[in-house]
Amino acid sequence: MKRIEALNNISGLLVFLDIIIVIFSYSIALWMRFDFHFKQIAPEFLRILPYILIILIVCTLLCLKVSRLYRRVWTSASIRELQSLLLAFGIMLVIVVLMRTLVVKINSSLIMPWSFYVGGLLISYLLCSGIRYFPRFIKGVYLRRMEREMEDAERENVMIIGAGQAGSALIREMENSAFVTNNKICCVIDDDVRKKGSRFHGIPIVGTRADIPEKVKEYEIDRIIYAIPSLEGDDRREILNICKDTGCKLETIPGLYQILNGEISIQTLRNVQLEDLLGRDENYALRENLKTFIAGKTVLVTGGGGSIGSEICRQIAAANPKLLLIFDIYENTAYELYYDLKRQYPEIDIKVRIGSVRDVARIEAIMDKFRPDIIYHAAAHKHVPLMEYSAGEAIKNNVFGTLNVAQAAVHAGVKTFVLISTDKAVNPTNVMGATKRICEMLIQMMERSQDTTEFVAVRFGNVLGSNGSVIPLFKKQIQQGGPVTVTHPEVTRFFMTIPEATSLVLEASRSAKGGEIFVLDMGEPVKIDDLARNLIKLSGLTPDVDIPIVYTGLREGEKLYEEVLMDEEGLESTAHKRIHIAKPIQMDDVCFWQQLEGLKKLCNADVENVKKAISEIVPTYKNSPI
Repeated sequence: MKRIEALNNISGLLVFLDIIIVIFSYSIALWMRFDFHFKQIAPEFLRILPYILIILIVCTLLCLKVSRLYRRVWTSASIRELQSLLLAFGIMLVIVVLMRTLVVKINSSLIMPWSFYVGGLLISYLLCSGIRYFPRFIKGVYLRRMEREMEDAERENVMIIGAGQAGSALIREMENSAFVTNNKICCVIDDDVRKKGSRFHGIPIVGTRADIPEKVKEYEIDRIIYAIPSLEGDDRREILNICKDTGCKLETIPGLYQILNGEISIQTLRNVQLEDLLGRDENYALRENLKTFIAGKTVLVTGGGGSIGSEICRQIAAANPKLLLIFDIYENTAYELYYDLKRQYPEIDIKVRIGSVRDVARIEAIMDKFRPDIIYHAAAHKHVPLMEYSAGEAIKNNVFGTLNVAQAAVHAGVKTFVLISTDKAVNPTNVMGATKRICEMLIQMMERSQDTTEFVAVRFGNVLGSNGSVIPLFKKQIQQGGPVTVTHPEVTRFFMTIPEATSLVLEASRSAKGGEIFVLDMGEPVKIDDLARNLIKLSGLTPDVDIPIVYTGLREGEKLYEEVLMDEEGLESTAHKRIHIAKPIQMDDVCFWQQLEGLKKLCNADVENVKKAISEIVPTYKNSPI
């Protein structure tokens, strides 16, 4: 009802304005006809002008009304309203022509000049259009002003780290994209002191990494983009940690190999992750000799749907195998991995088989059918606290599951068998680590007992972001608003990224001769407390202020720090600087086999009895009573 009343009020105002416009337009047209000299206008024209104007007013109003131009909301006027105006004045043109023709026939003394009608019609059209579109124009001006104010309020000040090739490409991309409308590149940081004070694509280079905190405050920086893909290791980690502590949103460009391939764009920018702060090498492209090792072969990955297993499958698929066989007990992850790999590598033959490594008949049937050349054995129970209460299940799956796959591999003539082990196997304080140490002993026994298959193990630490690891837990706790729970402020662990660990596993398998335990260089140990605090900062929050950190105490089977070697072991170098070989420890294979048989009978016994049996096989195992 209010809308109708408002429209009626507007319509009344428009009618009044249209009457004024018609009078003004045709009067001006007549004045223009006589070169703007009023005294030169013939008296007969002035005498009949009022009568002509009345006719023109009535005709104009009728045309506008027929075209429904008094029922429009002109703040939202569009092309349809313009078409209606053209229609109304088109009708008026016909009326004017007919009117002048009729007047000529009736009384030639009443004839007005053609310029009067044409000029008046044109001026009235322009003025009628103007007053109708004026509200929309005002609305547009107001909205644009509001948009500019909002853009200014949302605009982010950006700092670029790196005045090199990558930084140059990034700035050009940003300046040529819509990104720049909401972001202002304020300054550039570069460690080359000679560049300080100069300009880079018109943007000032204001200092080195040491100046980052000061310049963030000076330029009121909201966003920092790290653009030095060639800088790795400690330098990269130091710069990113400085940036992280500023509280700014922190992003990085792709790796160096992507830059060289011309893949840099605004779309490829990503948030800095915890992996970046470790200073690890991000380029895990397979070497040509490793591709040759895998190409054309049938490769089986047990536990292929897990964190490590799935990345092994991805890197193997990229090396063009004859067949990639994914074996896992959990069908959901295997299903997702299969379709992801088929999308990326449609030409590769990929098969999925569901089953358990505990099932001897299932394992043997698969081995007999597909006859794999290489096996990567990643299937295992790995969650430390859970296995403390389910020691028998850890034995069944980790130890005897490995034995089942190893024996079937020998019978099937497999060339290479690679066990995925862990640093928790070294002087273990938990059941999971102890079972992995037994697995290492088992594959060395298998290596000595036959000459068909080369058995090796690869030992490394925690992998960032793997299922069940501490990082996903921290992220979830941060999303929930905290607290973040850390077992002990001094607990440390070795960390690798999943692609990094996988690429080194594959590289180690290529150089396997049989019986080796390969130890991967995992860099310096990292405090879990530092990881938690860094994750909170990368989320744009402040530890102990926005997100509290709570220390809960070490869990069953945990120790403050992990080791990579036992006292009896030593390291031998390999051709790869980040892969080493632990010297094998002498053992009695006959005694070990008897111990395995005894352990198998205890799988369903009391947890403490199982742990006691484990300690007899692994003397370095320190049993932690529950």
